[in-house]
Amino acid sequence: MGAIYFSAFLALVFQIRGMVGAQGILPAGEYLEKVRTLGVLRFWYAPTVLWGDSGNHALMALVWVGLVASLLVVANVAPRISLAVCFVCFLSFIAVSQDFGQYQSDGMLLEAGFLSLFVAPGGLWPGWGRKSLAIRAAWFLLLWEWFRIYFESGMVKLLSGDPTWRNLTAMYEYYQNGPLPTWVGWYLQHLPWWFHKASAGATLGMELVLVWMAFLPRRWRIACFCIVTAWQVVVIATANYAFLNYLVLVLAVLLLDDRALRRFVPARWRFGVEDQQERAAVDAKPLTALSRVGVAVAAVMLTWIAYATTVEMVWMFWREAPLPSSPVAALEPLRIANQYGLFAVMTPHRYEIEFQGSNDGKTWMPYLFRFKPQDVTERPGIYAPYQPRFDWNLWFASLTTWQSATVVPLTEVRLLEGDQDVLGLFRGDPFASAPPKFVRAVLWQYWFSTAEEKRTQGVWWTRKLLGTYAPTIMRAPDGRFVELEAPTLEGTP
Repeated sequence: MGAIYFSAFLALVFQIRGMVGAQGILPAGEYLEKVRTLGVLRFWYAPTVLWGDSGNHALMALVWVGLVASLLVVANVAPRISLAVCFVCFLSFIAVSQDFGQYQSDGMLLEAGFLSLFVAPGGLWPGWGRKSLAIRAAWFLLLWEWFRIYFESGMVKLLSGDPTWRNLTAMYEYYQNGPLPTWVGWYLQHLPWWFHKASAGATLGMELVLVWMAFLPRRWRIACFCIVTAWQVVVIATANYAFLNYLVLVLAVLLLDDRALRRFVPARWRFGVEDQQERAAVDAKPLTALSRVGVAVAAVMLTWIAYATTVEMVWMFWREAPLPSSPVAALEPLRIANQYGLFAVMTPHRYEIEFQGSNDGKTWMPYLFRFKPQDVTERPGIYAPYQPRFDWNLWFASLTTWQSATVVPLTEVRLLEGDQDVLGLFRGDPFASAPPKFVRAVLWQYWFSTAEEKRTQGVWWTRKLLGTYAPTIMRAPDGRFVELEAPTLEGTP
């Protein structure tokens, strides 16, 4: 968990100012001013420590505190306190991130991070935590989250009505159409169709059937762990889903027990690791040492999360179920009780937004991205668990209109201003001396190259220009931003 938190905060070190900084694309300060109109409720709907100061220095301090706390978790130094700091810092960012923090992986991390507070041992140097065993309810809810990520993702594939999952063709174009493909995915994309059909069937089988092994006897759980771990390793190699797959992989460790893991612990480090029978004998002791208030808080929060997550699963099958919805809605700002559903509908095509600048309106220079496909000769990399949120957001934006993806025109404005924080989200600035006079956003369609094209031309991609995605804008002498030309695309392709 500490390593996953570290990857999340590390990515923010290089991106947070460009995304939500004072001169960023979606400034956190402006957002908080709008939420301030809610009065005292603003602290619930925007749970962040940035209410006092949301400038660049405060944002960077937030990230660095989270980074240090995550390293302390890895080092097992005051893990419960360190995890609490990680949770508060990450939630504080998500609360002001707006379009840059609406991903399911963020909810997964916040839910797992909160539940981990009841699992992590107390004390400054707890070692194996023999004197502060995990609360069983929290342990189960972490496993429940792992189960829901798989099972609910399988259910939405069927409930969405997407025909590609029903006829097992969903994986035909999967490897080239995800947010950030990898070079391994290029090779898998070119495997025969029977492989992709089998992959789609195996995905549904694992998500809907195999994960139930988590509730069977020990041998079944260990077998389930081995299967899903191998599966996640392949997913990590073929697609960059940030820390999502690493988190799911880590949660799967809960399928194991001390007897399965002890053989991998060096003999000199085994002191304090009890056998399963010894653990059962002392398992109730930690709770008796807690204060009555602590017991009450733990009981209320864990019961609340259990109810909310169960109700959300019931609603997937029976939307009109007569169950109280207020407890579910009350937890939404904290993102600690979520409904999951990955790849409910497969993306049939790959579109890429590209920002371009010009000083004469004829010769256009592209702004190069750090991670998104752009140069057809550049091999797709493996970046996960690092998450380039700006690049991710543009992938989602390409599937809708520019009016719905306000990040695109706002980025155009910042490029005309020559804002250094926003330019830091790109690989470089083609107009280093001064901002361009005109900026536009164009849309390309991308495909993986064929094996022949790769061999003869050295390209990993082929692409076709579809037109301008958003208005071409310029900055007038009075400082206003005006539309020079309307986009040539009407709606999504």
